[in-house]
Amino acid sequence: MTLPEATAAVNENTEQESAEPTGPSFSELGLDSRVLAITEEMGYETPSPIQAQTIPLLTQGRDVVGLAQTGTGKTAAFALPALTRMAAAYDADELGSVPNTLVLAPTRELAIQVAEAFSSYAGKLPGVSVLPIYGGAPYGPQLAGLRRGANVVVGTPGRVIDHMNKGSLDLSEIKHLILDEADEMLRMGFAEEVDKILAQTPAEKQVALFSATMPKAIRRISEDYLTDPVEVSVKTKTSTGANIRQRFVFIKHHAKPEALARIMETEPHDAAIVFVRTRSATEEVAAKLNARGFRATAINGDIPQNLREKTVEQLRNGRLGVLVATDVAARGLDVERISHVFNYDIPLDTESYVHRVGRTGRAGRSGEAILFVTPRERRMLRNIEKATRQQVEQMSLPTVDDVNTSRLARFSERITQTLAGEDLEEYRGMVSRYVHEHDTPAEDVAAALVAMVHEGRPLLLDESGEDALAQESARSFDRSGPEERGTRPARQKGTAPNPGVGNAMYKIALGRRDGVAPGHIVGAIANEAGLSAQQIGSIDIRPTHSLVELPEHLSSQQWSALSKTRIGGELIKLERDSGPHGHGGDRQKGLRKGGPRKSDQTSKKRGKTPHWAGR
Repeated sequence: MTLPEATAAVNENTEQESAEPTGPSFSELGLDSRVLAITEEMGYETPSPIQAQTIPLLTQGRDVVGLAQTGTGKTAAFALPALTRMAAAYDADELGSVPNTLVLAPTRELAIQVAEAFSSYAGKLPGVSVLPIYGGAPYGPQLAGLRRGANVVVGTPGRVIDHMNKGSLDLSEIKHLILDEADEMLRMGFAEEVDKILAQTPAEKQVALFSATMPKAIRRISEDYLTDPVEVSVKTKTSTGANIRQRFVFIKHHAKPEALARIMETEPHDAAIVFVRTRSATEEVAAKLNARGFRATAINGDIPQNLREKTVEQLRNGRLGVLVATDVAARGLDVERISHVFNYDIPLDTESYVHRVGRTGRAGRSGEAILFVTPRERRMLRNIEKATRQQVEQMSLPTVDDVNTSRLARFSERITQTLAGEDLEEYRGMVSRYVHEHDTPAEDVAAALVAMVHEGRPLLLDESGEDALAQESARSFDRSGPEERGTRPARQKGTAPNPGVGNAMYKIALGRRDGVAPGHIVGAIANEAGLSAQQIGSIDIRPTHSLVELPEHLSSQQWSALSKTRIGGELIKLERDSGPHGHGGDRQKGLRKGGPRKSDQTSKKRGKTPHWAGR
C-alpha cells in the first residue's frame, strides 16, 4: 500500500534547548499511570517534539513514520506507548511470555542502549521482561532469556534472523514492531534481513519506523509494511552558538591521543568533554589521558545513574577536569565551566555535532569546539558545515616546542605558587642538611626532587627529530578531496586493492564459497569493532576469502573484538593482507564488488545459505 494523501505531516521547528518549555506535559499524552510514574522519577518534565507528536498516535494504535535525528528522544517516543499498551495487556492477563514487542536496531550498541531504556521505563510494570540479542555475544544467555520468556526483544537484524532460523525466537505474537534508525540499518546492508523479519510477523500489528531521512528504500518499507501511517517530521536545531569558536584538526586516527594531549597541554582550559562513538572508546581514551597526567573519567551507557550524577558533580565543582563520553551519556549535561568540547570521533550526523558543541559556551561564556578529521572524513566535515551554515576553521597542532614551552611555564608557576602559599621551613632544613652532609650543590638536590615528582618521566618532549605530527596537521586541507568508498579511481582487473590514506587492506577467511556478501561483512565488523559504515571501504569477495578496507590502525580493543567475530557461525580470522604473493592464484582472478553471483543465489535456493551471525 502507499502512504495516503491523508497522512498527517507534522512539522515542528524547534530548538532542543529552548529557554521556556512548550507543548503538552507527559501526563497529557495518554500514558499508563505506572509508566508516567517512571518518567517523573527519572526527572522527565516536558516531552521533546518527537515525543509530543508520536506518543499520542502510538498509544492510540496508529502506525507511525518518525523522521528525526539521533538525540531527539526517539527511544522514549516509541518505548513509552508500547509499554502503556503492554500494561493494559498485563492487566487483562493477555500479555503472555512470548515476545510482544520487537525492536530492530542497526548496531549492538544501540540495541543495548534501547534495551536498557526499555528496562528503566518498565520499572513499575510487573512481569515485563526485556532482552537484547545481538551478534558477537554468546548464544547461551540469549537462548536462556528467550526460553524464560521475554516480552520485549531488542536485536540487530542478523542475530534476530539467527534465532528465527534456530526456532528460538517466536514472532507469532508480535503486537508492536519498531525499526530504529532504519536508514542506517539499510545503509549497512540489512535490507534483505529486515524484509525477511517483517514478513514473518503477524499482519495485525503496530509498526513504528524511525529514520533520520526518507530515502526510497525507507519509503518502500513504509508502503509495504505500514498501515495508513502518520508521518511525523521534526526539524531540530542546526546552528551553533555565536560565542563558540569551531576548529578542526586534520589528523590520522592513530595520532589522535597525542593530538588531544598536545592541545590540552597548550590551550588554557577549565573543563573539557571529549566525545567518542563507543563505550569501549570512553574507557580507552580516559585511560590514555590519565596516563598523561590529566584528571579524566569515562561515562557511557554502562555507568549507573548515581555514579553518573557523582561524576558530573565532580566536573561541576572542579575536582574533575575531563569527561570522556558518548553522545547518549552526555545528553542533558549542563556544566558552565566546560570551556572545550573535543569531537575526538567525528559525529555521524549534524544534529549530534550541534548537541555536542552546545555543551560549551554556556551562560554567555565563550567556548571552544575542536573536531578531529581523518583523511577519510572530509565529506562528513562538509556536511557539518553545510548544515550549520558555518565554516569550521582549520587549526595546526601545537609543536613539540609549544608543548615544552607550556610545560616549563606551568612548572614555574607551580614553584611560584608553592613558594607563596606553603610553609617551607621544615623542607629548607632537610635540603640544607642533605647539601651539608653530602657536599652536593642545592641545584642538584632540587633537580633530584623534580625527577622524584615526575617518577622518572621526562619533563620535556624530545625536540631532536622532525615534528611530523605538527607538520602533517598544518598542511592545506582539501575539503573536496575523495575519502570514501566509491570515490577512488577504478582498478584494473586482477590488480591489488589500493586503500585510501590512513587505511589498509585486511583479509577475512570467508568468501563466496561460504555464501558471504558485503552486507554481512559490514554488519559484523561495524558492530564488533565499533566502526561506522563510512570507515569500512571497498570489499572484494573471492572464492575462499574476502578483502576489506579498514582503518590502518585498529586499537587493541578492536582487534580483540574482531578476533571473536563470526559470520555464519564461522570466525572471520581477520588479519592484515600480505599482498599478491600471499594468496596464490586466487589473487589473480580479479576483484569483484557487490553481492553473490547467480551461482551463489542458486546455492541459497538449495538451502545452503548460512544463518548469519556476528552482526
